[in-house]
Amino acid sequence: MVSFTAVLQKFDKKGEKTGWTYLEIPAEMAQKIKENTRVSFRVKGKIDEFPIKLVALIPMGEGDFILPINAQMRKGIRKTEGASVLLSLEEDQDELAISSELLICLEDEPVASKAFHAMPKSHQFYYSKWIESAKTIETKSKRISMTVQSLAMGMDYGQMLRYFRDLGK
Repeated sequence: MVSFTAVLQKFDKKGEKTGWTYLEIPAEMAQKIKENTRVSFRVKGKIDEFPIKLVALIPMGEGDFILPINAQMRKGIRKTEGASVLLSLEEDQDELAISSELLICLEDEPVASKAFHAMPKSHQFYYSKWIESAKTIETKSKRISMTVQSLAMGMDYGQMLRYFRDLGK
């Protein structure tokens, strides 16, 4: 496990990252966590005393990475932009599980199932994490339905979100 101090930062205008809160992970620290990598990888550990897992470091060029800080993490650490935090990180090599409810529903829709299973594992986990992060059974059911329907229609994740947003769902 690698421990170091970092400062919470926020992107102004940065394309899809506009408004993101993040921590900068310098190349030398990233190499201590996972040697010889310049691509995104998952980490687990703590931000101050708040435990984190299933989060990815995102490459930013020249060996540096960022750790996006979502709303749940911000609430957990109770700090905002400009504050220092103590990071303790290690590579997360735990096997990820796909939502069992999603897999059951995909069995009933062969076209969607074929599209899902043709995706890279990382994309499958992205859908699964989104579904499993639902706070209510209603939201989870809605997300499973949206996923199966959009996969059957040949959409990717972004197209799915835009399609259902435009429908007002």
